[in-house]
Amino acid sequence: MSDDRRARVALSRLVEPGHRGVWRAVQELGPIAVWHGLRDGSRLPGLSDELRAGAAVRAQGHEPARDLEALQRHGGRLLCPGDDEWPAARLDWPLEDGALAPPLALYVRGRPALAEVVERSVAVVGSRAATAYGVLMAGELALGLADRDCAVVSGGAYGIDTAAHRGALLSAGAPTIAVLACGLDVTYPKGNDDLFAKIADTGLLLTELPPGCAPTRSRFLVRNRLIAALTLGTVVVEAALRSGSLSTAGRARDLHRHVMAVPGPVTSDMSAGAHAELRRPGTICVTSAAEVLDTVGRLGSDAAPQPRAPASPRDGLDETVRRVLDAVPVRTPSGEASIAKTAGVSSLVVQQVLPPLLVAGLVERRAGGWRLTPLGAGRPAAGSDRAAS
Repeated sequence: MSDDRRARVALSRLVEPGHRGVWRAVQELGPIAVWHGLRDGSRLPGLSDELRAGAAVRAQGHEPARDLEALQRHGGRLLCPGDDEWPAARLDWPLEDGALAPPLALYVRGRPALAEVVERSVAVVGSRAATAYGVLMAGELALGLADRDCAVVSGGAYGIDTAAHRGALLSAGAPTIAVLACGLDVTYPKGNDDLFAKIADTGLLLTELPPGCAPTRSRFLVRNRLIAALTLGTVVVEAALRSGSLSTAGRARDLHRHVMAVPGPVTSDMSAGAHAELRRPGTICVTSAAEVLDTVGRLGSDAAPQPRAPASPRDGLDETVRRVLDAVPVRTPSGEASIAKTAGVSSLVVQQVLPPLLVAGLVERRAGGWRLTPLGAGRPAAGSDRAAS
C-alpha cells in the first residue's frame, strides 16, 4: 500500500472527520506531510494548537498498518480520492462558511462498487422513535425505489433507517447502503447486527472512521453530511422537530440536492419536523417511490403517472346532457317541465336526454316524475356494502 493511503488512514485516526483545516492542509501539502507534521508536533498552516495537541495524543503508539489489518480481517477495503470506486462527483464540494469538509478516505464493506451504486440513489431518513405509520411509509418507499433500480441510503439506526434498509432488502433490484458513525467492526445499534450482515451481503456498509471507533453524538451529525452528499436527494419520512435527520435534509439543501418530505398526521409530534421541512421553499411533498423518482430521476423515463380520480359515469357527458342530469332531483321525483326549467333548456331537449340516462342507470322513473339513481347521484347503492361482503 502506498504511503499516501497509509497517511490517510493515519489522519482518520488522528482527527475527527470533516475538519476543514485538516482537509485544506491535505489539499495544499498532501496527506503524508500533514500526517508527519501532526505526529511530530510541527506547526501546520490553518491548524490550531488545540487540534495539534489532541492529534499528538492520538498519534502516540499508533501505526496505520494495524488499522489496515483490522479492516481486512472484517472484509473491508479502503477507498481514497482517485480510486475508480471513489464517487468524486458526489464527494467534491466547496468549503462554504461553516460547511464540514469532504472525507479524506472511506472504509467500505460489501461487493458493489460505491461509485456505481450512488450514481442513482436516494437517502431515506427519519426518527429513531418512529411510529407504525413512519415504519410503513419508509419500508414501502425503499422497496419501491429499489424495485426501480434506485439504491436506498440511510444511517443504520433504529426506526426509519432500519425500516428503509429492510424495505430495500426485500427487493431484488438496487442495493442499500448504511453509512455508519463508527468503525466497520463496531455494531451500533447492537440489535441491528443481523441487518448489517444482510446489507454487507448484497449492499454496502460505509464509514469515515477506522476500525474500533465508537459512535458519538457529534459523529452522527458529521456522518449525516455523507448520506446527503452521496445521493441525488433526501426524503424525510417522519421526524420530530429536533430529529437529527433534519440535519441531513439541511446538508442536502446546502449541496443543491433535492429535499423531499412525507406528510403525516397533523396531530403527530413525530411528523412535526417533516411538516417543517415541507414549509421550506423548494422542499417537495412525496407520498410514493414514483413521486420520489419523478423528483430526482431521469426526465421522461422516471416520471410518475399523473394521479387520477376514479372514473365517473358523468365522464364524457356533453354540456347539455350534464346540465339536464344536474337538474334531476335526488329524492323527490320531478316532472320534465320542472327539470327543463332548472336546467335552462326546452322540454323537448329533456325528453330526448332522459331515456339514454335511464338506460345508463343514472336516472329512474317514479310516480310523479324523474329522480337520480344512487349511481347518478355519485353515492353507493343501498345495501352495496352488504353485497360486497
